[in-house]
Amino acid sequence: MERDQVVSPSWAHLRLPPFPQVAIRVLTLTNNENVQLHQLSELISSDAAFASEVLTIANSVVYAPRFPACTILQAIAVLGANQLQGMCLTVGVRSYLGNKLSHPVIRNAWRHNLACAMIAEQLASAGFMDKDTAYTSGMLHDIGRLALAVIRPQEYAALLRNHAGSGASILLREQKLFGCDHCDAGRQLIADWKMPSEFEAIVSEHHSPRRQDGAWSMAELIKVSCRLADAVGFSAFPGCEVTPYPDLQNEMPVRERRLFHSEFETLAVEVADKIRALESV
Repeated sequence: MERDQVVSPSWAHLRLPPFPQVAIRVLTLTNNENVQLHQLSELISSDAAFASEVLTIANSVVYAPRFPACTILQAIAVLGANQLQGMCLTVGVRSYLGNKLSHPVIRNAWRHNLACAMIAEQLASAGFMDKDTAYTSGMLHDIGRLALAVIRPQEYAALLRNHAGSGASILLREQKLFGCDHCDAGRQLIADWKMPSEFEAIVSEHHSPRRQDGAWSMAELIKVSCRLADAVGFSAFPGCEVTPYPDLQNEMPVRERRLFHSEFETLAVEVADKIRALESV
């Protein structure tokens, strides 16, 4: 029997390391419209290593602040609480993966997640959705996949490396290996980590078909952004089938299609440059 055909224990028996609590608490706190900046600053600063990495990224060329931030409070004042939310989540996910990022195919899955977040932010900006929420949603969309990589990195890396097909086609193989797929895992994590419920559809439905009524929501935006990430060279696994860029453009509403990148190459270069800059800090 092949390794990825072994039926694994139920979700309750999968041993998951804890996600950085500071990142989760920042995500929850920033969803409160009455949050005070000093509360966020004190929370992030309570973890010195986490705060240091957040401050480094805040001052990097990725965000290119007009004035360097010397403290977390200054970073919040310059960038805003909502943008800091996505930044903290980025730091949290990278910390969560830890040394698993040394696996090339797992690192590619991490880059796919980053690319989706960056593209979602731009696609939201082209329309009428909040770009910071879109970035955060993109960072969360594949959290289930990254969790599976943390649980059994060698086996999941082998699955990612050897599988070929559509993005959704890997779900059945994951179910055989883990007893759940990465969409199920993501939904469970949102509940376990007590994250806002609106992220449930983001993590569990990003491989579902587009809505037939053409309605445009954050979940629909992430579906397109996920496949755009594949199209510009940041697929979740090497054998992932890629949707042609013009077809993805046709799935966007008229305003987004008109204001988003018309050239595939421009988007690909921009995303690659941003990921390279983020990984260098």
